[in-house]
Amino acid sequence: MSLSEKNYEITNSELRKLAEPYLLVDIRDEAAFQFGHLPEAVNISLKQLEEDNTLLPREKKIVVYCKIGQVSADVAEMLRENGYEAWNLSGGYNEWLRNQIQMQLESRTVQDEAEKSIQKKFHKSLFSKFAKAIREYEMLKQGDKIAVCISGGKDSMVMAKLFQELKKHNKFEFELVFLVMDPGYNEVNRRVIEENARMLGIPITVFETDIFEAVYNVEKSPCYLCARMRRGHLYSRAKELGCNKIALGHHYDDVIETILMGMLYGAQVQTMMPKLHSTNFEGMELIRPMYLIREEDIKHWRDYNNLHFIQCACRFTDSCTTCRVDGSAVSKRTEIKDLIRHLKETNPYIESNIFRSVENVNLSTVIAYKENGIQHNFLEKYDSYTEE
Repeated sequence: MSLSEKNYEITNSELRKLAEPYLLVDIRDEAAFQFGHLPEAVNISLKQLEEDNTLLPREKKIVVYCKIGQVSADVAEMLRENGYEAWNLSGGYNEWLRNQIQMQLESRTVQDEAEKSIQKKFHKSLFSKFAKAIREYEMLKQGDKIAVCISGGKDSMVMAKLFQELKKHNKFEFELVFLVMDPGYNEVNRRVIEENARMLGIPITVFETDIFEAVYNVEKSPCYLCARMRRGHLYSRAKELGCNKIALGHHYDDVIETILMGMLYGAQVQTMMPKLHSTNFEGMELIRPMYLIREEDIKHWRDYNNLHFIQCACRFTDSCTTCRVDGSAVSKRTEIKDLIRHLKETNPYIESNIFRSVENVNLSTVIAYKENGIQHNFLEKYDSYTEE
């Protein structure tokens, strides 16, 4: 069957065999594109194409894709109406991702290469910083049993591999459980997580909840409620499994972004702590062993090993309607990332300065602060202060 008989749909296998020149266009938002995309693809968002469809060359076949291939089908049709030879990649990025992982599963060498890269090429940027955070913030103790919480993204997956590498050194005895909570993933995302774990040699324990269903129709702050519910379920299942700690994959960039978000959007100075005692689960503790690791190094490890992980499997971003991004849909964290990137152009130390700012708080120069929920004011000790 020829391509022309397929209603301008092209599959992944057909794309690989395509001999004539073509341009592969990813119409998802920039954040999704940066997280992962097809090789050789260019990122031209749906909004850009709607504003100016002359951005594309007319002498080449155009192959368009989005997350699951629904919106890109409409875009391909729009381009054909404007004189382009445009095709839609069937199944979009998700289908391509599934195919890539399946091919890697068949190769059986991915685990060895990924582990070898942590031991050698990425030892300084990943493992050394992982070990330093654990040591500096006293995250592990003899006899600990840690639930390594895996969401399926790049951060939690590399955290799992780093814990496995740390376990090989075995300076003292501790146990690991690689815990995956399924809050209502679709079939593709669930399969991608399970196949990635199998390919990388991570023995996951999966349990299911209905969190996505519970928060789907919540209009006010569904993401906040979802995060709180997920954390509670993770603590509960980890405790049932005999764990005394849960490990989350937040990294250095998450920390500095959280500091700025608190200041600019929350009118408060606070940070994401490297470890915390649980308020509702006695004897349980949360640790963040990726605290000193840069996101760009995690991406470098992922790309070096040709690994592909899910980005966000949330019910709100599961459908192709989220390819239709406008200004209001840009997340606060994305705005902060862009701000930091812009500031770094003139000050290369901006990121470390933000990180260190919460280590150098001088209470004598702070108008008010909270400690254990109690508000304090500089006037309480004003008479004991002198001019600097």
